[in-house]
Formats: sequence, C-alpha cells, structure tokens
Amino acid sequence: MKKIYISILGFSFLCRINAYSQAKQDSVANKPAYTINGTPKADSSHYNPRKFHIDEIDFVSSYYSQNGNHSAVTGGIGTEKVTDLATGLTLNFVKTDRNLNKNTLQVGLGFDYHTAASQAFVSKTGASSPSGTRIYPSIDYTIESAKTGNTFGVGAYYSNEYNYKSLGADLHFSVKTDNKNGEFSAKLQGYFDNVTLIYPSELMPATTVITNNYGDNGHDGHRDNFGTSPRKTYNASFAYSQIINSRLQIAFLADVVGQNGLLSLPFHRVYFNDGTEAIEKLPSSRFKLPLGFRANYFLGDNIILRSYYRYYADSWGVRSSTANLEVAYKVSPFFSISPFYRYYTQTAARYFSPYEEASPTQQYFTSNYEYAQFHSQFFGVGFRIAPPTGVFGIQGLHELEVRYGHYAQNTDLVSNVVSVSLGFK
Repeated sequence: MKKIYISILGFSFLCRINAYSQAKQDSVANKPAYTINGTPKADSSHYNPRKFHIDEIDFVSSYYSQNGNHSAVTGGIGTEKVTDLATGLTLNFVKTDRNLNKNTLQVGLGFDYHTAASQAFVSKTGASSPSGTRIYPSIDYTIESAKTGNTFGVGAYYSNEYNYKSLGADLHFSVKTDNKNGEFSAKLQGYFDNVTLIYPSELMPATTVITNNYGDNGHDGHRDNFGTSPRKTYNASFAYSQIINSRLQIAFLADVVGQNGLLSLPFHRVYFNDGTEAIEKLPSSRFKLPLGFRANYFLGDNIILRSYYRYYADSWGVRSSTANLEVAYKVSPFFSISPFYRYYTQTAARYFSPYEEASPTQQYFTSNYEYAQFHSQFFGVGFRIAPPTGVFGIQGLHELEVRYGHYAQNTDLVSNVVSVSLGFK
C-alpha cells in the first residue's frame, strides 16, 4: 500500500502543474488573434478552434491479494497465493475542429508487478522466479459529431509480460436515435499474441539440453523456453442503450468472441489417474458468446440502483451466469457511498479434471480450476468525493474514489482488492 500513497502524492503535485498549464492555455486562447494599432480586430468567421489540450487525467492504483489451494502449475493442487500491484495512467486530450466536432485523443499506460507462489514450481524444486511485471500502453482517437452526437474511433494496444507479448487494435462507433434517448454502439477488436513456451522442468522436450545453476537435470523451467506460439483473438461487442424515462435507463449487451492458436499453457501440469503426468492440452480454437442486460434506476434524488446480468456460453462447454447489484447513495452533493454485491456460477468445461482424475487416453485435458464448476461471491463498497473546490483543496483534483472488494469461491479461493482512482481536470 505504501507505493499507492506515494503515487497519490506525486499526482497531487502533477495536478497543480496541470491546473496552471490549463489556465495559461485558456488565457492564450481568449486573446484576440491579432490587432490593428493596438485595437483588437473583430472575428467575422465566429470560429475559434482550439488545439489539443489536456482535458482530464485519470490515475488508478490497486493492490490485490489472493490465496487458494488449486494451482494449475502443480496440477490442480498447491498454493495459489498471488499479490499484484497495478498502476494505470490515462491522459485525455480534446480539441474542437472546424465543424465543431469534438476530437478526443486518449493515451494510456499501465504497469503491473505481481508475485505468484505457484510460478516458483514451474521448476520441480521451486527454484523458478515467483514474480513478474507487465506493461501495457494504449492509444485511442475518437471523433464526436456536433450535429448528431454519433462517434467514430480507432484504438491500438500493446502488452508485454514475461511469457507473452500482445498487439491489439480496434474500430468503434456509436449512433444515436433522432431524439437522442437511444444509442447503438459497436466495437470490433483483434488481439495478436505470441506465447512463450515455458515447460515444467521435468517435462521439457528431450531434444534440447540446457545447462544452468538451477538443478533439475540442468533446467529451471522458467528462464529456459522453446520459442513462441501464436494466439489470435477476435471480438465484436454490441450494445443498445435506451432512456425509458427520467428514472430508468436500460442497455442490452452482446459479444461474439473467437480464438485460435495456443490456448493452453505448457507450464500447467496435469496428473493422470495412472500416476503419469503431462502438460495441459486444450483445443486450438474457442468460441464465446456473452449476453448481458443492464438497468439503472434513480430512486429519488439521492439513490441510484445499478443492476447487471450476464449469461455466458462457449464451445468448451462452460455455461455461466453473473448477477450484480450496486446501490449508489449520495450522502451530500459531493460525497457518495456505493455498496455492491455480485454472484457468479459456472459449469465445468468438458476437458477439466481434478488432480489425478484425468485419463491419459483423453484427447484434451486440464486441471486449471478456471474451467472447473464453481460459484463465487464478490462484495464490497466504494467511496467517492468530488467537491467543487477540489479534493483536499487542490483545484485540479476534481474526483477521488476508493473501492474495496472481497472475493470468495467455493473452491476455497479467496481474494481482496483495494483501488484508488484520481481524476484531474
């Protein structure tokens, strides 16, 4: 948590700089374009375009802690202890073009540092590195029509972690109804990954011998790998939202997802019912279909009920349902509290087997409890403050939100997460 507080102090200083910079831009923008004998010349075009300027800065930092006893690295048994510190920064640049359309350039950068106890046991002796980092920049450009409110945009992503690299791109748009009470939106995405082939130390391909200081026949099972394998993901997301009346808003959501390539991980072990073992093996393609419904209801002036339901099905036999309810209560015009609760249940994938229950004659097999039958609960509370004079009296810091959540799964997996979100104008 110490790192989170240090980040907050640093960005409090940043927001003061941003506020000063914005004030200077506004001052320059309001000056006349040029003068004649010291007298401002009138602008007959009534057009005063502005260059890109920082409209908002969003900063999020979170700490996640997890414990469990069904690690996929050790075949469905063993520690699942994980800690993760994630930090993300998003800069939103805005300008108005000649047609008075709003142009938004969003630049993001995320960084995660995690430790996973099970990673150490990629090596049979537990000698592999239990920690790793991930960095993921992104960029998005969106144009919003001044006449219709319709939008069109493109985005790109990159992610780099110790065992994979990913490139992504998207195309997104939205169209409003004539009365502006309804909106249809769509987003088409593609992700192109390269997965590093890291094997358990005792199951490395026999064709290659590598010498190091980690034992286990000269292999550490983490630093030594055997090239990469591609994986592609295509996703089409659709949504239609509608304002029913002054109190009720609803939305229908649907995704169509297709994956192909290496969808299993070679450092996930499977122990068979005859005492032998192998690496996880899953089909090279997968189709997913999530369908959702969202409804927000304004219960008086101080309470908003946010509800959500999602049904999910895929070609591996997993079926799941998610129900979520959040109650946002405005204690004052500038402070709100939001308790939330989520219930989730899923069936097992047809390829899942617990420790030492899979048969070596099966075509596909995994002991990763991500594909097991289970149900879970996630609940917590959020606090948000947005005073007109700025959070902590800092003019540029217009919003602060803190959220805590506790997750519990009937497989004995438990986790806790705390996040801090700052918004700068």
